Amino acid sequence: MSSGSDADGIRPGAVPGPRGAELPLPPAAVPDGPHDGDIADGLEEAYWSVYDGAASQATVGQILARLPRIVRQIGQLAWNTDRTATVAVVVLQLASAAMTAFGLMASVAVLRELFAEGPTPDRVRAAIPQLLFVVGFLSARALLEAGVAIAQARVTPQIRTALETEFLTLTAHVRLEVVDDADWHDEAYRANDRGLFYARQIVGQVVSLAAALLGLVGTAGVLGVLHPALLPLLLLSVLPVGAAAVRSARARFHSFKRWNTLQRRVRVFSWLLLERDAAAELRSDTAQGALLEEHYRLTTRIAEEDTRLGVSSAGLTLAGRAVGGIGTGITYTALGAMLIAGWLPLAAGAGAVLAIQAAQSSLTRLVDVSHLVYEHAMWVDDLLAFQERCRTLQPRRSGLPAPETVKTITLDDVSFTYPGKDTPALNGISMTLHAGQTVAFVGVNGSGKSTCARLLAGLYEPQDGGTVCWDGVNVLDMDAESLQARVGCVLQDPVRFPFSALANLTVSRGTLTEADPQRALDAARASGAEQVIAGLPGRWEALLSKRFRGGQELSAGQWAKVAVARGLYKNAPVLLLDEPTASMDPRAEHAVYEAVLRDNPRPDQITVLISHRLASVVACDRIFVFDGGRITESGTHQELMDLGGEYAAMFTLQAAGYRAEAGEAA
Repeated sequence: MSSGSDADGIRPGAVPGPRGAELPLPPAAVPDGPHDGDIADGLEEAYWSVYDGAASQATVGQILARLPRIVRQIGQLAWNTDRTATVAVVVLQLASAAMTAFGLMASVAVLRELFAEGPTPDRVRAAIPQLLFVVGFLSARALLEAGVAIAQARVTPQIRTALETEFLTLTAHVRLEVVDDADWHDEAYRANDRGLFYARQIVGQVVSLAAALLGLVGTAGVLGVLHPALLPLLLLSVLPVGAAAVRSARARFHSFKRWNTLQRRVRVFSWLLLERDAAAELRSDTAQGALLEEHYRLTTRIAEEDTRLGVSSAGLTLAGRAVGGIGTGITYTALGAMLIAGWLPLAAGAGAVLAIQAAQSSLTRLVDVSHLVYEHAMWVDDLLAFQERCRTLQPRRSGLPAPETVKTITLDDVSFTYPGKDTPALNGISMTLHAGQTVAFVGVNGSGKSTCARLLAGLYEPQDGGTVCWDGVNVLDMDAESLQARVGCVLQDPVRFPFSALANLTVSRGTLTEADPQRALDAARASGAEQVIAGLPGRWEALLSKRFRGGQELSAGQWAKVAVARGLYKNAPVLLLDEPTASMDPRAEHAVYEAVLRDNPRPDQITVLISHRLASVVACDRIFVFDGGRITESGTHQELMDLGGEYAAMFTLQAAGYRAEAGEAA
């Protein structure tokens, strides 16, 4: 033994890691988390922040070049959703812009009358008709803008509903191996979190963009009518304001990126402090203080960022107004010179001031909305691209429908490798299952049992060779979803649907509105769920979720019984039970197996049981032992015990444990 080692050959200050690796002791103090900028840097490339701040990094030319395509794309979505409302938005928005321009021209006419020669009462009376025109145009614009809002209120929810429905329909039906892909998960959550969120907002933003642009064009047209020389003055007046607006908008976007990354971490801690599932462990670990400490540290950083942004925005606004004031001063000086030279009547000069002020306001709005539309459109593009990808990942919807009953299922030299893995989960699996049989898959974790069951269920398909056949027909020649409908699956950790007790059974038939009462009762009795449901307020109508008012809480074992009932209710020719009783007490587990496997055997059903508790598989017609993705042994319980291989060793080990516990109890 070398110097410096202890009696076990492990250096002091280290603990054994996996496969003999040494893991150093942790530091005496827990690091207090990322500091100044580390959080933002560490999460900068996370799926939710891919496009955050994109507008602040793009040039003005890039934004302007892309805006027409964005408007066309959103217009196409609106057109496909509600053509009448879309046409109404366009027509009413154009009319509203025209009313704005006419209102400015009428204002100039009012000023012309007021500045004309003659007694003041006469000038006021002469201006009244033009003043009525101004009121009329402004009232018409208000009505038109209300019409735009109504049409937009019609089309926006429809776009949101159409996109969200299509998104969920596509993602809910992609092939199961796709869901195992981490990259797909990132894209899915990004599209859901951001793409759908901004898709709900972008229609209104495009309408605002159009309104600002049309308003700017309208005021420029008014100035051109008053005097062509006023157009260069408009540029001189509004460009400094626009430049200041661009800088201010980019500062907001940069700040949003920093703030958003921090805010998402805050939400994680807030959710842990509020989440019902974490409540018991949070309190038993007395971890509230640690989470509150981290929450306070992050919210303090956010407050500092808000303060920094406010100070920065104030400075940028001051600078913009200062530069804009110089430009406006030059504009008004030039305007005064034009008035003195007689190029422009006094009334037209006053109207030009109104038009220039309106143009400045429109341009500022145009810059702000352009940045929003540019960045949010990237998220919408991302959503649409993801949906297009999902269309290529759907299961087969062509081919033969799966048979209502099956006599034999044959796997011939089947192999399967999960995405991103180098080692196959299954390697050359062959077996034949017959109707009326109960078979068991046993083996250590990761040996391929569940993967093989999912291949039987049509959830996975052979990728690396081999065939799966139902009554001699290759499953690749069948409609994939019809095949999945012929298999009832009961998993170890079943989904706890927030439905009624009855709906938790009928959901296995793909509907909540139709139920077979007798079949539901038979399934509940066979699984042991009958007593669970009978003890609930409202019984079959009881809502099984404490997240909703009046909802009921079930234990893990009770949920397992409901899940078994769900699988039985499906009444499929193939029933897969993947560790369904792991959370049940021994008596309940025994009752389920007696009812499902022994008391109610179906001569036309293939039942596959996956279990680590080998006592439950003793009566199965055939047992397959998995190891490293291969079948190493198969036979009846007695045949495998006589073989003296891996199954016999595992069974003997478990039996010895039970005997030892019984001896201690005695």
